[in-house]
Amino acid sequence: MAIPTRRSLFPFLSWLPRQTRASVGRDLIVGLSGAILALPQSIAYALIAGLPPEYGLYAAIVPVLIACLWGSSWHLICGPTAAISIVLYATVSPLAVPASQDYITLILLLTVLAGIFQWLLGLLRFGALVNFVSHSVVLGFTLGAAVVIALGQLPNLLGLDLPNEATALRGLLMLVDHIGAVDKPSLLLGLGTLVLGVVLKRLLPRWPSLLITLVISSLVVWLWPAMFAHVALVSAFAGRLPPLTLLPLDLELILRLLPGAVAVGMLGLVTSLSIARSLAVRSGQLLDANQEVRAQGLSNIVGGFFSGSLSAGSFTRSGLSYDAGACSPLAGVFSALWVALFAVAGANLIAHIPIPAMAGSILLIAWGLVDHRGIRALYRVSRAEFVVMSLTCLATLLLELQTAIYAGVLASLFFYLKRTSQPRVQHFREGEAEILRVGGSIFFGASHYLQARLQRLQAQRVVIDAQQINFIDYSGVEMLHQEARRLRSQGRSLTLRMARPQVVEELLKLEGAQKCPIHFED
Repeated sequence: MAIPTRRSLFPFLSWLPRQTRASVGRDLIVGLSGAILALPQSIAYALIAGLPPEYGLYAAIVPVLIACLWGSSWHLICGPTAAISIVLYATVSPLAVPASQDYITLILLLTVLAGIFQWLLGLLRFGALVNFVSHSVVLGFTLGAAVVIALGQLPNLLGLDLPNEATALRGLLMLVDHIGAVDKPSLLLGLGTLVLGVVLKRLLPRWPSLLITLVISSLVVWLWPAMFAHVALVSAFAGRLPPLTLLPLDLELILRLLPGAVAVGMLGLVTSLSIARSLAVRSGQLLDANQEVRAQGLSNIVGGFFSGSLSAGSFTRSGLSYDAGACSPLAGVFSALWVALFAVAGANLIAHIPIPAMAGSILLIAWGLVDHRGIRALYRVSRAEFVVMSLTCLATLLLELQTAIYAGVLASLFFYLKRTSQPRVQHFREGEAEILRVGGSIFFGASHYLQARLQRLQAQRVVIDAQQINFIDYSGVEMLHQEARRLRSQGRSLTLRMARPQVVEELLKLEGAQKCPIHFED
């Protein structure tokens, strides 16, 4: 077993000494831009997760510091996200009252469990495991999560105080039952915030539109008390750095939270690695997926004990870091430090934000989650993957969100196995021989299909063109031996042409080279 080196334990030592005064200054400014974007987003995501607003800021401090210093990507910025927040809420809200101390404790415990799961995957070098969550599942879940977020914020937009429901469908039915009690000033304020946010995004896309809309809506409420004095405001909190939290080691509670922790941990990894890979391609960076997975896990383990809910890669903040010209992960470190400064010095300002305005801003965030271009492209390229996306989206609306993720993964695996169980086979004649060119591996799922194709052939000599067969398992080996013996009993033969060495080796293991009924030729 290799002894860990100082740089493997502290990977930031490989890039930190190379920084110059110019690069540090550039990253400081980029970090400030990221913090301005992160402040309103983090508060919004905390409310989506059912947490007090300050916990959104906490999740944008310690977890971001750890992920940037121990990660592999130059530009990936982590923190609370909309999709993760809605899964946290759906998982924990049936167990405790949102925003209560018990609820906060459960969220943080689930965060640590998810972090341990992520860290173990990275430690065992299973970074590629996240590839089993296909892009179609992520698209479908994100689309469904956007709808769930929007439905969850409609009561706040309409000025209604409704109990939270476990599924989007039940929440919609509850909303319809109380639609007559809409508060018009709250609705006007929320819609005004939403429209202003859309206009700013269209006309001034590089401006912090979320921050601007919340400031303007807060000023409107303050300047027009006759109209908006009764509108609910975000709860105030005491400004401080993320407090250390002691979490309960209750085995029954841990086992109850574990399925949700695995689901949200996998979702966080898929999101983070997808963003990191896309930015690495654009920047020319060589990404270490396993190091990134370990960093994500470590950030959530440590972050959970410092009052930070589960974090993952942020599309908007990471894109801003790249577009603004960040020179190193220091940009993310500075972003976290700027947020920490605000958490201490600017906490009282948050208490002036009206909840309907925050709901309007969250609706805009939810709309931005939907990858319209990706959905259209998926429909054109693969109808099977589009079905997986649709099923995942539907499951997200009808089931609890962690269950929807599992349902999407199972649907994706079903279509994958269905496709690989029927490899592409070309049939043609060459003199007295009938040839099958197999375009895929021969494993337990595909052996029966290939056996049925072999049994249809009538030629004296049957040849399998095996140059595209990369892998064969025991079921495939047994099937080919069985077919070769059947053909030999009929005075016929089975030949593998241009088989790869590893395929030949597996076929010879069963009975040895002398007794093998299969012929081989180059």
